[in-house]
Amino acid sequence: MLEKSCFYQEILHKGREEGRLQERLSSIELALEVKFGIAGLELISEISQISNLELLMTIYKYVLTVNTFDELRELIQNIHNSELH
Repeated sequence: MLEKSCFYQEILHKGREEGRLQERLSSIELALEVKFGIAGLELISEISQISNLELLMTIYKYVLTVNTFDELRELIQNIHNSELH
């Protein structure tokens, strides 16, 4: 009976969304560490402020494809700044 309630379904949905968010952040963190070492991990505090899953997927793709750390930092700052406006 409880499983059919709107309240239960909303909590379940939020829990799944939070799980996907944490999983995506963990993937980004690992990619940053592998590609850029300790310097890459400095960006995780800024990235973790973003709660949009699509933006986080974009950032993950950037981490995998950019050539330099500075290029990545600039892209992330641009995304973060556009999200604030």
